[in-house]
Amino acid sequence: MLTAPTVGKDGTDQQVTCIACGETVARDDAREYDKHGDRWSRKGKDFEYLCKPCHRECCHQNRDGLEETLVAAGAGQTDQKTFLRQFCEQMSDGADPNWKKS
Repeated sequence: MLTAPTVGKDGTDQQVTCIACGETVARDDAREYDKHGDRWSRKGKDFEYLCKPCHRECCHQNRDGLEETLVAAGAGQTDQKTFLRQFCEQMSDGADPNWKKS
């Protein structure tokens, strides 16, 4: 998984990498993404970013518990086959009863 910002300490020329497409864009041309769902609590947080076109493509529906399930399944940390197997196991085990399937 691509990680968040390449940011100048003085706040100028801030560049971030979109976690969806991998493009490096100006911070002003990106949206913050917090995989834990609480982007308003900033203390001690590192954010990831989506470029504006990728952000527009995202589904903005409720996804309570989805990120926790993805992390538990190894998203971005393991190969695709292992991730998919673990994700299916998490979903079939009802790993997070708060996540609402659509």
